[in-house]
Amino acid sequence: MTGAVAERLGRLGRFLWSGWAGLAGLALFAAVWQAGHERFGAFILPAPLATLAAGRTIAGDPASWALAATTTLRALEGFALAGLAGTLGGIAAGYSPATMRLARPILTVLLGVPPIAWIVLAMIWFGSTEGTIVTSIVVASTPVVFVGVAEGALTRDRGLDDMARAFGAGPLARLTTLGLRHIAAFLFPALTVALGSAFKVAVMAELLANTGGIGGALAMARANLDVAEALAWVLIAVGGLILVEYALVHPVRAEFERWREAARPWGVKR
Repeated sequence: MTGAVAERLGRLGRFLWSGWAGLAGLALFAAVWQAGHERFGAFILPAPLATLAAGRTIAGDPASWALAATTTLRALEGFALAGLAGTLGGIAAGYSPATMRLARPILTVLLGVPPIAWIVLAMIWFGSTEGTIVTSIVVASTPVVFVGVAEGALTRDRGLDDMARAFGAGPLARLTTLGLRHIAAFLFPALTVALGSAFKVAVMAELLANTGGIGGALAMARANLDVAEALAWVLIAVGGLILVEYALVHPVRAEFERWREAARPWGVKR
């Protein structure tokens, strides 16, 4: 038990240490932002410090936390449904060529229609309700997960599958011990993209459907021509996305891919 805890703490420490590169990227982004502010002026692009000040004002209002939580919960609900549907469908398509042939034209339709069109259709079907937001997220994010999982299943090592079958492993055992390990390498990048899409579509749907949340706050900032407040809400939405990704997706991925750390030669770093 102690060894397992130490191993997890070690992975957590390496993960946190790797965040320095992310901070350097954010610093570079802030520098480019400041240069844009000096070039175009405060009305077009407020300074980063002015936006952070607007963000502090927003954070001081308890109602703002409720708006951010509403958007986050909606995005997570749609993301969970999209992840489940895309994973199950992708596994079925990866193991069944007939299912893949049936799914390809459906994927083409789903990927070809822009998210804003699905939002408009969902508003007609469900009105200005939470169903509009969740439906839009599911339709926009499921194909991304589906394609990633199906690609992972299609590229699995069939030699290992045959070897496991020869030793008496059933379909479920082969899937859980061999297939899912390979699929995970494709699943988690797809989940990261789908999570980002879920937050973007949630904010867009809230703005268009006038259902509160961060999208509703952005609509209010637009009406008031308050660019700093609008950018502050954008940063809050991105902050929520980063928090969920690094608190949920990456730790789960680290648990699923412990074998990668064990298989890496001693001294080899990422």
